[in-house]
Amino acid sequence: MNIKRDLEFLYEVGSFRFLQRTWKQFLNPDFQNISEHTLRVLWISLILAKYEGVKNCEKLLKMALVHDLSESRSGDVNYLSRQYCERMEDMAINDIFKNTILENEFIKLWQEYEKKKSLEAKIIKDADNLDVDLELCEQEARGHKLKKIWLKNRQRAVYEKLYTTSAKKFWKEIIKSSPHDWHLNARNRFNNGDWKK
Repeated sequence: MNIKRDLEFLYEVGSFRFLQRTWKQFLNPDFQNISEHTLRVLWISLILAKYEGVKNCEKLLKMALVHDLSESRSGDVNYLSRQYCERMEDMAINDIFKNTILENEFIKLWQEYEKKKSLEAKIIKDADNLDVDLELCEQEARGHKLKKIWLKNRQRAVYEKLYTTSAKKFWKEIIKSSPHDWHLNARNRFNNGDWKK
């Protein structure tokens, strides 16, 4: 056990909030950072796992936490920069966890995620992709047109490659959803308060 290394790890995890997703290069809107992405991937994974009948979600949630952690050192790459970059994510994840109390467990979880053989890994990859489509809908609501431009490519490159039946159902709903429904359909002044007719 090495508390000094564990603290260094916690500071590195904290720095995730400063690591921007490379989407910003294309539109420069306020896209989520890697921490925000990871949080929603956790929630999407948990929901998909319930639909897929996963009983124990501890492994799933841990794997979701670590799925993009290597980007702390290797960086996030988009569909364009991927053509020019060689990322050494194995080295990054090993260096991130080296000599921490989490080293053995989380490196194995990350490796399992990368292989996409287990149901948990497949669910998290599906969640990782669905988060992009949720964000495209949010950006469309802000006036950015990237969702319409990418819809055909995302259907071919993402929808067709989703692993779970639940993720495919969610994808179909996401592309026609509104990011404003959660508050417009919630209990509010219009439907339940002093502005209700």
